[in-house]
Amino acid sequence: MKLWFQMVFVCVVMSGRVSPAKLSCETLILLSTNFTARTLALLNQTFAISNSSGVYCDLSVDGIGTCWPRSAAGELVSRPCPEQFNGIHYNTTNRVYRECQVNGSWAPRGNYSQCTEIIILRKSKVHYQVAVIINYLGHCISLGALLLAFTLFMRLRSIRCLRNIIHWNLISAFILRNATWFIVQLTMNPAVTESNQVWCRLVTAGYNYFHVTNFFWMFGEGCYLHTAVVLTYSTDKLRKWMFICIGWGIPFPIIVAWAFGKLYYDNEKCWFGKRAGVYTDYIYQGPMILVLLINFVFLFNIVRILMTKLRASTTSETIQYRKAVKATLVLLPLLGITYMLFFVNPGGEDEVAQIVFIYFNSILESFQGFFVSVFYCFLNSEVRSAVRKRWIRWQDRHSIRSRAVRATSLPTSPSRVSFHSIKQSSNL
Repeated sequence: MKLWFQMVFVCVVMSGRVSPAKLSCETLILLSTNFTARTLALLNQTFAISNSSGVYCDLSVDGIGTCWPRSAAGELVSRPCPEQFNGIHYNTTNRVYRECQVNGSWAPRGNYSQCTEIIILRKSKVHYQVAVIINYLGHCISLGALLLAFTLFMRLRSIRCLRNIIHWNLISAFILRNATWFIVQLTMNPAVTESNQVWCRLVTAGYNYFHVTNFFWMFGEGCYLHTAVVLTYSTDKLRKWMFICIGWGIPFPIIVAWAFGKLYYDNEKCWFGKRAGVYTDYIYQGPMILVLLINFVFLFNIVRILMTKLRASTTSETIQYRKAVKATLVLLPLLGITYMLFFVNPGGEDEVAQIVFIYFNSILESFQGFFVSVFYCFLNSEVRSAVRKRWIRWQDRHSIRSRAVRATSLPTSPSRVSFHSIKQSSNL
């Protein structure tokens, strides 16, 4: 059927009913999809015969399938790169060039050099697939470590001071962020984002809210250390509700303001991404960058004090402050680096830089929760000491219970048997 349609179309052109000069590439593509190479060659011969003036290059379709419109002699014509050729998808925003020679014939070949970026895109697609696997693996490991750390802080009541309560809430914020990340990955698809339903916008708002809480609880960590070390205030004056307002309270109106901005100015695609010229995302990104910079100032002052005044101090409280500062020194740049990477995305211009960015960002972004669990819980000396005491206590109870079980399971002693037998014989 397709071959019959192609032959009829060629016959119509050859009969003169349709002049090649009147044909456009759009008409040709619309009428003659999927021409065979032999049909294209026949069409090009037909168009070449009809060109009697020698001033124009008539419409032509090359072997790759690019349609070249009727053009004046000496003109350099550009067309979009083919969308697909031999199963490979090309970037149609790039251009391919071909010269209409002075004798009215097309150059033997078009210049497809700018269409080679599809090779980069195909390679990048493989790297993106690997990055997706890394993201899922990292978020799974992080969520498991965070849940374990959350359980430890919940069960070990002996270490429940304000400092560890802040750690506990930071871990809770990361758990909720990881959980909403999985919800986003499992529910969002092109059809859902295009539908822009209410529930998917709420999912996006929830994910961004917990993202902001991560930064504000890190800000709470910095505030606590700065108050205790630099300002030399007693931490007894600090209250838990203050940090709850900072960590959970302040991000809420920020996200509400962002949601209203999205609703009125960028209400599409489930509020993912942003439209060109619309900067509503900076409503929540701006405060995140601000608290990040303030935390860097806090850390600078804290390290300066620890290096000068508290170096000779060996009290247990000072040691805990030093360990907390070390953990924050590691985690704060980690959080900052992963977030700042969004502003230095190399794009598609440099293949190596793009691949490095893909892997570097995927690893740091997905394993953040794991790093938080390690530095604030698993390496916390108070947590480790409490766990060790619980373990020893459990072993002692288990050994006492086992000794009691062994004692009750011992056979009757010979003296007791003898006494029992004597009593029975006396009754007789």
